[in-house]
Amino acid sequence: MRNRRDGKRVTNISGMHSLLPHFKPSRADSDVYINHKLDVTELVKYYEKLKKNEETKHITYFHLFCAAMGMTVYNRPLLNRFVINKKYYDRNDVTISFVAKKEFTDTSEENLSVIKINEEDDLNEIANKISSVVKEIRSKKNNLTDDFINNIGKLPKIIKALIVGLVKFGDNHDLLPKSLTANSIYHSTVLVSNLGSLGCGAIYHNLTDFGTNSILITIGEIKDEAVVINGKVEVRKVCELGANLDERIADGFYFIKSIQLLEHILNNPSLLEKKSNTKINLK
Repeated sequence: MRNRRDGKRVTNISGMHSLLPHFKPSRADSDVYINHKLDVTELVKYYEKLKKNEETKHITYFHLFCAAMGMTVYNRPLLNRFVINKKYYDRNDVTISFVAKKEFTDTSEENLSVIKINEEDDLNEIANKISSVVKEIRSKKNNLTDDFINNIGKLPKIIKALIVGLVKFGDNHDLLPKSLTANSIYHSTVLVSNLGSLGCGAIYHNLTDFGTNSILITIGEIKDEAVVINGKVEVRKVCELGANLDERIADGFYFIKSIQLLEHILNNPSLLEKKSNTKINLK
């Protein structure tokens, strides 16, 4: 058994799951989609409360969702599993990635960003990490991953094909330097896109065969919606969640229970003030 620099080899899996990478060697072949409408009424109340406090008014909905996802992963560890080169690994770190634009224009460059969520990180710490990364991007500073991608993109087609082939081979055999994967959205636990900030609903976005990312989540715009609760119509705050997952890492039951846990955290947002590895037991 050989571990990777970014994960520990998993061998105690069922016979069916051990065969899945052979039946479905591509992550794109194993892509499953989940659409779920989240009730975020309590989250909105909590957000409005944070905005009234000078020390927490910098926290955004994106920070809240990322913190909730980090806590969910710590409670549902199979979400931090990945398949590469037909082998299963448990990722060493919990990481959230996103793509940030330097400016809100059609032609502005996009930058790849990854933050690590440590076991003892709370909402404030996670918000500070994300804010720091975004501030660095807006200051026009590219990271090594961005520079590498931009430089390869300028090369002739045949050379690009050769380099990409070598990079994919190196990735499959854990030969890539950490400097190239540290800020790669394709090597993170969860890739998150907050489309609500653009006034858009959640969409589905395919996973890629490059890297180790097994989960991609989009969050839609928060809207008012009439909901029937105990026979009465109430107006609630809701938003769509679109999730793409590599079905090889866990079964459908595990995924659904994980989304239910995420929704529980969002319905009880004060939990985000606790450590990310706080254990949460649903009834």
